[in-house]
Amino acid sequence: MPVIVTDDPVATRRFYEEFLGFDVVMEEDGFLMFSSPSVATTQVIVVWRSPTALDPAARQLTMSLEVRDVDAAYADARRRDLEIVHPLTDEPWGIRRFFVREPSGAVINVASHIADLPAGEESSAVNPPLPKLDQETIISTVVDQG
Repeated sequence: MPVIVTDDPVATRRFYEEFLGFDVVMEEDGFLMFSSPSVATTQVIVVWRSPTALDPAARQLTMSLEVRDVDAAYADARRRDLEIVHPLTDEPWGIRRFFVREPSGAVINVASHIADLPAGEESSAVNPPLPKLDQETIISTVVDQG
């Protein structure tokens, strides 16, 4: 899914919600994910600079792709000597991911949901697995720290 970097998150949110009719499916400081109500797999991420953003690295991205096996994709990227921009990492919001630069220079987030990975692969990333957090817990944590 594409990643849009904005300096005006309010206007950008209005565009996707009011003009396109998309639903907010994930919201946290510095990050919104929208989904089409008619085709749920049509999604877009909007990010902006925020000193308390849970995922400030998302501003580097051009696109986010979900793969079946992120560990295999990471191993293949290293084998091909592709530029790894962000190491394979388990994130507190339940994904394992890495960033890779593709040939045109775009930075791609390659990710899998940790719960969807094959059995026995829960701890092969750089960081140990973290507890899964739901959106409400993430938002309340950000609010408490702000």
